[in-house]
Amino acid sequence: MGEVAKKLLVGVAATGVCLSMLSGMAFAEEDKPTANLTVGAYSQYIWRGFELSKDSVVVQPSMTVAYKGFSANLWGNLDTNQYATTAADETNKWNETDMTLAYGWDMGPATFSVGYIYYALNPSSDTQEVFASAALNTLLKPTLTVYRDIDAAPGWYTTLGISHSFPVKDDITLDLGAQASYLKASTSSPYKEADGSNYSGFHDGVLSVGFTVPVNKYITVSPKLSYSFPLSNDAKDLLKSANFATVGKSDDSFVYGGVAVSMAF
Repeated sequence: MGEVAKKLLVGVAATGVCLSMLSGMAFAEEDKPTANLTVGAYSQYIWRGFELSKDSVVVQPSMTVAYKGFSANLWGNLDTNQYATTAADETNKWNETDMTLAYGWDMGPATFSVGYIYYALNPSSDTQEVFASAALNTLLKPTLTVYRDIDAAPGWYTTLGISHSFPVKDDITLDLGAQASYLKASTSSPYKEADGSNYSGFHDGVLSVGFTVPVNKYITVSPKLSYSFPLSNDAKDLLKSANFATVGKSDDSFVYGGVAVSMAF
């Protein structure tokens, strides 16, 4: 069995334990666990400005179970035509499995959450993060999230985002969003400035537009288009050096999109 398959089985088993624990409890109708299954297909996989796929469709399934503020999520990435820098890379079509454990709560006009993420990567080294987030339940819902990598790429990644949904027709909404980030790498992080010093600066921005289209009580279709771009010259240099190059040229800005189908119950 391959290493990625082993990691996926571990993640599935852990999520299955959560499901089993929840299913063994007695719940009132208004106080019961929830679950969500989502499958998305996108033109490209861009993560924090970094190009993680090229010239291929990526399929990203996700499963979340939640109860009384606690949640467990299992997420994966399947690259249908893995961009290979070496012959071995061609076999790594399923190249990422992430598990997230989180707890969220409301306090007055704000919503808070804390959590832990394990990134099982192939062929890159696995890594882990902890995070904390705060959102104001007001116009544009400003949300501040701080991530701390505690493993392979130690450092801080902070995002500030806003979003708003406009009713279109019936329950269909037009969803707009914007986000800016700041990345501060620690000494042992692989993220470096051009002179070899620790990378630190405003990193990537993302603008997005999409629709939420409920099909029925349980199923929702969500098409989305995003634009990712660097926020500083240092970020542009880092992204170009880290992203895939074609004929000696690499990109730092991307327009990508796709559609997700979700089932909630």
